[in-house]
Amino acid sequence: MEMLTEVVQERFRRTQRKKQQSDRPQQSHWSRNTPMNMNHYANKKSAAESMLDIALLMANASQLKTILELGPTFSFYIPLISLISISLILQITVGVLLIFIVKWNLNDSSKHYILNLLENVVTALVFVIVVINVFITAFGVQRPEDTKS
Repeated sequence: MEMLTEVVQERFRRTQRKKQQSDRPQQSHWSRNTPMNMNHYANKKSAAESMLDIALLMANASQLKTILELGPTFSFYIPLISLISISLILQITVGVLLIFIVKWNLNDSSKHYILNLLENVVTALVFVIVVINVFITAFGVQRPEDTKS
């Protein structure tokens, strides 16, 4: 009888251990035991924003070249030159601000206010750039097709 009690108790303990193990959240293959480095995350985010900014900068430079080649006879010459120039200046400003954001240590609490302010300024400028580029696209920067008869 005593042996039967020990076997039952052992099975009960095993069942309890399995239950405790299944209650714990399972770590996936990709999880880490280390906390997330916010500085590293912010740097990656800023780098991604910079790459997008460079792509838009190149597109605007190409649009500016096309408008300049079309010359003043193009119907929206002055508005497009102005909008593209403003967009380019704002994009360069955003790029410079992103460089400052990446350089400062996010883990330093004394820099949190200025970093937050810079992030908000960058976000507002990116919004303005997007709106300007919507207008650039609406005015159209494509070359007229040469029609051959």
